[in-house]
Amino acid sequence: MSISTPGGPERRPTVVTTGKKPAAGRPAPGAKAGAGKSTGDAPRPAAGGKGKGPRKPIAPVKVSQGRSWGPIALFTAVGVLAVGIIGFGAWATFQGSKPWEDRAADISGIVNFRKTDPELVKGSNHQQGPIKYAQSPPVAGPHNATWQNCMGDVYDAPIANEHAVHSLEHGAVWITYRPDLPADQVATLKSKVAGQEKLMLSPYEGLDKPISLQAWGYQLKVDNADDSRIDEFIKTLRVNASIEGPTANCGQPGITATGTTPREGAQMPTQ
Repeated sequence: MSISTPGGPERRPTVVTTGKKPAAGRPAPGAKAGAGKSTGDAPRPAAGGKGKGPRKPIAPVKVSQGRSWGPIALFTAVGVLAVGIIGFGAWATFQGSKPWEDRAADISGIVNFRKTDPELVKGSNHQQGPIKYAQSPPVAGPHNATWQNCMGDVYDAPIANEHAVHSLEHGAVWITYRPDLPADQVATLKSKVAGQEKLMLSPYEGLDKPISLQAWGYQLKVDNADDSRIDEFIKTLRVNASIEGPTANCGQPGITATGTTPREGAQMPTQ
């Protein structure tokens, strides 16, 4: 075959063929015998397949990414927290169900005069004039017929033992402190007492500890106003320690005057 392009670029080339066109069904000259034979619809085996048919698909390889520790740690922490909350709730419920006397006994350092001196805590023994007490501050025993007002009263000067002890008989907690107690600690004590029924606060001369708490037949002495036992003492013994019942009066006709000498001829209460 030759190609002639006469007439320049505008003329299309003329294709001249030489020889004969192979007949249909015959191989082209130079082709190997049998090269064009039909073998039906079956595919030819791939190179290297040794004639065994099509190649099997290759399964994907799984790559391990390792264990994710973040969620595991989070769930573990949440579980521990939940167990702690449930455990604390069960413990608090158990503690709340205990008799108040048992809860009082659990307060470290508390002195229970109800056990050591049962005669001291009988109550209802009214006397006039100054009374000598074995404890300082006193926790029970004979007392004046008039109680000290104990409706969350904060006294900035000492009060008479004889009136204060009557307040204890009615279920009050009397908190006393050394007059030289730092002002910030006095403020802490005031915040616990002010406006709270059956609580009262006053300075007290001659304390052997900075702070002393009294309830009828109980006493606790501590060194610091931030001591958590103060709150435990109040929570456990306020009202509960009364030997005249929870309705015993702590307000008027009690007195609000300060001074360590008992007042005679004051209002005569009915209890």
